[in-house]
Amino acid sequence: RATNRTQNDDNRLPMTTHDSTRPRPATNGGQTEATETAPPTGDGASPVGFLDPDDCFTRPFCQTPFVRERLVRIDQYDLLETELSRFAGVVISSHADQDYLYRHRDVIREFLDSGGVVAFSGHLATRWLPGAASFVPRDIEDHADYVVSEVTPHPVFDGVSMDDLTYQRGVAGFFARGHNPPPEHATAILELPGGEPVVYVDDETTDGTIFAHSGNDLIGFGRRETSAARVPRQLVSWIRTESDVAVGGSPEPLRNGEDRR
Repeated sequence: RATNRTQNDDNRLPMTTHDSTRPRPATNGGQTEATETAPPTGDGASPVGFLDPDDCFTRPFCQTPFVRERLVRIDQYDLLETELSRFAGVVISSHADQDYLYRHRDVIREFLDSGGVVAFSGHLATRWLPGAASFVPRDIEDHADYVVSEVTPHPVFDGVSMDDLTYQRGVAGFFARGHNPPPEHATAILELPGGEPVVYVDDETTDGTIFAHSGNDLIGFGRRETSAARVPRQLVSWIRTESDVAVGGSPEPLRNGEDRR
């Protein structure tokens, strides 16, 4: 699907990110650790990782039963010390330090080229995600401009009402307010009324699969009291099915008692 792509001569747009040159406040008694064991998949498939920036938004999420049962937490700043080949896929938060991801974009690319799946939610601010351009906000004149429609059926949104994605407690605009322009060969899954792809799948730019959403973390939708709560479970299941990474062993606990950046 062809899109109007806005290219930036620089590799990033102005943004506010965690200053990865400063020591971060320690958690868990001075250590940051991943889920102690990989959640059982039932079919021997590799687990799915959650790349956690460890901020005030993701910290409570990582304490939920959903994460303990279905994901393996990876501290974002342990990326270089993490053997990603053990994972079927990695979910990357909208709160991730994209400056850091840009500096280590080769790690993401290598994982994708091994057949892995990367699922990202958020406004793309640096060019770390292969094939994608920087976030383009949509001009909004009415709440109807936020309405989401499904243009290609996808297992992640099976049984999910588009109204339940568009509206949260009767208010529109939480799902997407613009898009991350994809490469022309990508498949648009969900769009805004102007045809902007707010969710797309790209399985051609790399040897793996990219699932990109231009809004809040899809993996956190489980707390909703609508059909949108189906999305996190279905996303994890789809990643495991889609991945071409060879089945490996369970990841060991990840610990860092020092700043590794």
